Order: sequence, then C-alpha cells, then structure tokens
Amino acid sequence: MQVELGKAVRSRFCIPPDIAFLNHGSYGATPRPVLEAQRALIVALETQPVDFMRGAMERVRTVAARVAPLLGADPADVVLVDNASTAVSSVLHSIVWQRGDVIVTTDHAYLAVRAALRHLERTRGVVVRIAAVPFPIRGPEEVVAAVEPLLDGARFAIFDHITSVTGLVFPIAELVARCRARGIPVFVDAAHTLGQIPLDVPAIGADWWVANAHKWLFAPKGCAVLHVRRDRHAETHPAVWSIGMGDGFHEEFDFVGTRDPSAWLSLEAAIAFVEDLGGLDHVRAYQRDLRRRAAALILSRLGTDAPAPESMLAALATLPLPDRPVFAGSTHLDARHLSVRIWEQHRIEAMFVPWGGERLWLRIAAPVYAHLDEFARLADVLATLAR
Repeated sequence: MQVELGKAVRSRFCIPPDIAFLNHGSYGATPRPVLEAQRALIVALETQPVDFMRGAMERVRTVAARVAPLLGADPADVVLVDNASTAVSSVLHSIVWQRGDVIVTTDHAYLAVRAALRHLERTRGVVVRIAAVPFPIRGPEEVVAAVEPLLDGARFAIFDHITSVTGLVFPIAELVARCRARGIPVFVDAAHTLGQIPLDVPAIGADWWVANAHKWLFAPKGCAVLHVRRDRHAETHPAVWSIGMGDGFHEEFDFVGTRDPSAWLSLEAAIAFVEDLGGLDHVRAYQRDLRRRAAALILSRLGTDAPAPESMLAALATLPLPDRPVFAGSTHLDARHLSVRIWEQHRIEAMFVPWGGERLWLRIAAPVYAHLDEFARLADVLATLAR
C-alpha cells in the first residue's frame, strides 16, 4: 500500500519539523525504524561479541542477496563497503599503475575522486585527462561529445552516474559502451543513484559500480553497495587487507578487520522501510516530482533559468543564483559561509556550490520527508538576499 509522503512521514525521521532540511544529498537522513534496528544490532553485538562476529560474514551475504535485486544484479557480484570513497580507493589500489597510464574523468567528478586521481598523478605518474562537460547543458549528447575525444589511449575511466555537484544524470550506459569499444575498464561512481533512479547495473556493463545506501535508500551512515563484474572479481581487493586476503572476492570484502557491521546489516531494515512507504517506484516518483516543483518555484522567484533538461534530472538539481554580490564566490569556503549564514539565521539547511566562475549555485535535494513549503521558505530567503 502506498502512503502519503512529505509532511505525513516527517515524524518517522529525527529531523525536527521546524527545520527545513534541504540538503539530504550530502549525508542522507536515517529514519527512526532503521536506527532502532541498528541499535538492536549494536546491543546484540556487545552482548556476545564473539558469537555475533562468528555469524557476521554469513549475515552480510544475506544482506547482499537482499539488496542485489534493487540493482538488477546477481548477489554473487555484490559486496558491501563503507561508502563510495572506500570503493574508489579499493579499485584504484587494486590496479598496478605504470607511469604514463591515462585516466579519463570529467570536471563534474566528486571532489574525493579528483583528490584520489591527483594522488595517483603525484605518486604513480599517471596522466589524468579531464573532460569539460558543459553546465548549463542542453542534453546528454554533450556529455558524450566532451568525453569521446579523450578516450584514445586511455588505461582507465571513472564517471559519475549522477553527478554530486551538478545533480545531472549522465548517459552512463553510452559512456561505458564507448570505453568498452576501446578496451578501457570503467568505474562508475553512482553514489546518489540507489533510491533516486531505476537501476539495471549489469546492463550498464561497467567493470565496477558503487552506490551509497545511506543517502537515498535511508540506511545508516557507513553503508554502500559495490558491484563488480564477474571477470573482475579476482583482481579486485578491498582497501583494507584482513584475514580473508587471497581467499576469494567475498571473503576479502565481507570481513575487513574488527569493525561495527551494524550499518551494513541494517540495510535490510532500510529496504523494509522503503517498502513500507509504498516501494521504490512510489518514493522515486514523489522525490522527482517534488524536485521539479521546487526547482520551478525557486527559479521563478529568483528570475533565473533551468540549467539542464528534465530528462537529465532525478531528485537533485543545481540551480543558478542571481548575479548579486551576496552570491559571489568561487570556492567551497565561500559556499560554506553562505550555507552557515542561512542555517544560523533561518534554520534552513541548504547546499551551495561554486561552479564555473565567480557566482555560487544552489543544489537542492528532494527526499521523501521534504515538502514544497520548505522550498518556498528557502526561495523567500534567497529572494530577500538578492534585493
């Protein structure tokens, strides 16, 4: 049974009703039933740690089997990791790099990914080619056109599925196909996808694909899903080496030393929570529609234009702000200062990002517990600042 979303489910989350929390995309928000399930797991762990940990690896496989259908995947190709950055580190450490190896990415890549690639440049002598993808953008063909000329001679590529900074749904299957035609292995950073868009990960064809579950699937922090194509299992190893090293793909990833596995094991409760709301299709439809209406409202109030077609958006959107001194800024510190100001003065948690010049942009996120009135509050504040 589908339930009413928005204000009707706000009490299922810990966020107070008087706070406009419009930055779900950064860390997510875990609902009360999932937190209760995690607390029960933590108590069970501390009640008999040895017995609990004996069965942890088997339980992790059960969770992988539960989440794999959401990816359209075989559980054998799925392992759990703490977050997307952990998966990126695992894969980059698994590859034996040679000086001069070429890696292709885009200027929309997440900051942690770009930092990791810079580290490889410094320590391994790789060459990173960064495709400049237009934003504002007219359509997905502009993404492919930006990437295509950089692929010849590349050793590896890493692309976003949904970009973190600009909120764009990239034509990921087409990008992967262009790479595979040249024999280039591809890692897909799909941190924001699980719970935002329908997925058929095997059909994408990427060698590695990772999504956070703590964002749009409402799992506790420290829970992500890594899909590794079958022919890459043997050469893919976790960033943390533990007693399972050399014993096989699952053995290596399912136990990476003594850690609290409650976030991973709570993924079942998160999936059950979404099902209780009426299922992923219902949740995704609400989020996308709310984002569409919220973006239209804000753009209208501020007198700015939509920077991307509707076909390239899901529950995130990054919107231009008016050319006013209050919105000037070209650094993440500038963006943070504006976010803190609006939080402290108005109790609105909003995310601002620098992009392509001297003016900040606004990234909105539209989760199931948000409603249009909250975005109207933000629009009023921004319109007042712009005067």
